[in-house]
Amino acid sequence: MPDAPDPGIDPIDLALMHATQAGLPLVSAPWQALGDQLGITEAEVMARFAAMGDRGVLRRVGAVPNHYALGWRANGMTVWNIDDTRIAELGERVGALPFVSHCYQRPRRLPDWPYNLFAMVHARTRDEATPQIAQIRDVLGQACRAHDVLWSTRILKKTGLRLRASGD
Repeated sequence: MPDAPDPGIDPIDLALMHATQAGLPLVSAPWQALGDQLGITEAEVMARFAAMGDRGVLRRVGAVPNHYALGWRANGMTVWNIDDTRIAELGERVGALPFVSHCYQRPRRLPDWPYNLFAMVHARTRDEATPQIAQIRDVLGQACRAHDVLWSTRILKKTGLRLRASGD
């Protein structure tokens, strides 16, 4: 679990992050429930989330569906050996594809692991994922030296980032 964020972050913003890291309250007025919990108004909760988004502290607030329960069982982490001089440019292009949920640059572990670009794709079947993977391959073009797909077989744990409370 990561350490608590920079102490320069406002304590109420930090309390909002802690209160919502496992999800929003499942009530008809979640922003009001958070405000009640923290002793602030619903409007202030909403304004604080908007401001954290504007500052880049939060990327988004949204639902996280269980893709397995929805029938999306072909989940593949595609791994790519990309020319290092082009990875920033091409990583942005791959990350912009609508079917890519995660895209990262990671260090190679030579000689056995030459891959430095990782992109997660989701589909109902591996056959449905095949054109997605081909589209990534097309975007990468001649900069791609090799690739593979690591297919998920079952979920062992799945959560978002969890911040440690200070003093833990």
